[in-house]
Amino acid sequence: MLKAKNLSTNQLSAIVALVLSIPIAICIYIFTLNLEIAAISFGVIWLGSYGLISFTFERFVYRKIKLIYKLINETKATRKEEIYFKYILPRKNIDDVQQDVEQWMQNKNEQIELLQKNEAFRKEFLQNLAHEFKTPIFAIQGYVETLLSGAMDEESVRKKFLENTSKNADRLVTLINDLDEIARLESGEQLLYKQPFVIQDQIREVYDSLSIKTQQKGITTSIKKGCETPVTVFADKEKIRQVLINLVENSTKYGRQNGTIIASVYKTDEQHVLVEISDDGIGIDKDHLPRIFERFYRTDAARSRDKGGTGLGLAICKHIIEAHGQTMHVRSTPDVGTTVGFTLALK
Repeated sequence: MLKAKNLSTNQLSAIVALVLSIPIAICIYIFTLNLEIAAISFGVIWLGSYGLISFTFERFVYRKIKLIYKLINETKATRKEEIYFKYILPRKNIDDVQQDVEQWMQNKNEQIELLQKNEAFRKEFLQNLAHEFKTPIFAIQGYVETLLSGAMDEESVRKKFLENTSKNADRLVTLINDLDEIARLESGEQLLYKQPFVIQDQIREVYDSLSIKTQQKGITTSIKKGCETPVTVFADKEKIRQVLINLVENSTKYGRQNGTIIASVYKTDEQHVLVEISDDGIGIDKDHLPRIFERFYRTDAARSRDKGGTGLGLAICKHIIEAHGQTMHVRSTPDVGTTVGFTLALK
């Protein structure tokens, strides 16, 4: 049995014509008492009603629906779409059309939400970018104006101000270089020179290069027991070194005095390896974790800027790992520590 919601326009036209024809034919039979005339009248009325109703649906209702579809598509109809409007659309029932429109509305709402999020992110990014640039620029401007105002005559003051000016200029250069690298990574212009290398050797090299910083805080660096067996990965060695340096530097900045930094290496399957850098530092609140890889995002703006850095390190790391076709993640608990990990392809 056909359900009303599944009826096509032709079927609906036939049913409405039938509903109109039967009582009229009955009335004609009652008045004429002639079954043949009543049957002929029924046929004529049904055919006429069917044609008129079907024409009305086709000519008026589906012309409006066709216009709605064209507005939904937001483009001039192609030949293929015109065939769809002419032959396929008229066979759709109103419920099907309603579902199409509701799906379109849902897609549009999702697009609007995404645009709103992107707009909020853009505004926040521009505000952070302006702040990151203003801080060193204003500092340089202040030092130069002070020197020009007469402080240049005092050698100790002159040297100190010039050193501070140089540091802020270096910070600007680093910021610009980081932004340039992110732009190249996002655009796909940053080429990867992949080669096989032992990831544990790379981790030890990074530990050695940052040993002065870790020793200043009394932090012990190591590779987790059971993870010392050499694992050869296939990746851009210098880029992965950059990722490891950033992660170890972060663990050093936010690690405990006399704390630990431990690297772990696990084969997750026959094709991938998981590398993790863990510390026992201040940790990150769970509310901040979803945004930790955003550019300029800081869990504690004042404390983070005191620690130095541009706020782009983790964003660059994520782009590098994703450029390898791999993933990056973070786990953290306040006052317990943080673990940042990423996957790489095995040789």
